[in-house]
Amino acid sequence: QVQLVESGGGLVQAGGSLRISCAASGFIFSNYNMGWFRQAPGKEREFVATISRGGGLIDYADSVKGRITISRDNAKNTVYLQMNSLKLEDTGVYYCAAVFVSSGLLRNKNDYAYWGRGTQVTVSS
Repeated sequence: QVQLVESGGGLVQAGGSLRISCAASGFIFSNYNMGWFRQAPGKEREFVATISRGGGLIDYADSVKGRITISRDNAKNTVYLQMNSLKLEDTGVYYCAAVFVSSGLLRNKNDYAYWGRGTQVTVSS
């Protein structure tokens, strides 16, 4: 049974930092690219970052470049999102997702096969 379980969300002040994690099970984690997406109230789910199977390729949304870092530990079947200099507009539910691709990176949420239930990140002023 495939499971993606996010953790580490919470309330943080603007300018602060937070690291969220996603633990995977039920599939061969190291064969899948992983992505983070977020959804603010009343908005569509949007791409945040993605990382290739081995971690050698990474892509970020322009809105988070320079502030957010995606990483993975294949030995622990876990993907991370380190978020620094958080802004009010970073508030939302953060979801991790998995996709099997032969090469390259994908930003489209419709391409991702497996999803977690999300973790809430709230940035306050």
